[in-house]
Amino acid sequence: MDTTPESYLDLFPLEAIVYLTPDSENVLEDIDPDKVYVLGGLVDESIHKQLTLRRAQEQCLQTARLPIREYMVRAPNARNYHCETLAINQVFDVLCTFYETRSWPAALKAGVSSGKGYVLPDTAGQ
Repeated sequence: MDTTPESYLDLFPLEAIVYLTPDSENVLEDIDPDKVYVLGGLVDESIHKQLTLRRAQEQCLQTARLPIREYMVRAPNARNYHCETLAINQVFDVLCTFYETRSWPAALKAGVSSGKGYVLPDTAGQ
């Protein structure tokens, strides 16, 4: 991994950037090695809802979200809490695991904690 104080907007063409945000309508189906994925950051969904989506739209960037709804189900819990907003390290773990395994279920299991209220369908009753 390389770090730089420069903005991703100055380093990469806009059409190569995909801004990951839980508020996107576009589902990330695969990782394209020719794209640059920007992790939107940890945002409190109750206070700053759609902040990362608005930022990406203002910068005219493509957006995508992890396929949590497509591969996971809401687990019953006492608080009826279900959240698709993940911390940066969780998104990073999901992306790395998917890149290695090419399996969204394996990747989501690795990165989405049960505390988020989502589980894989085969573990929903546990």
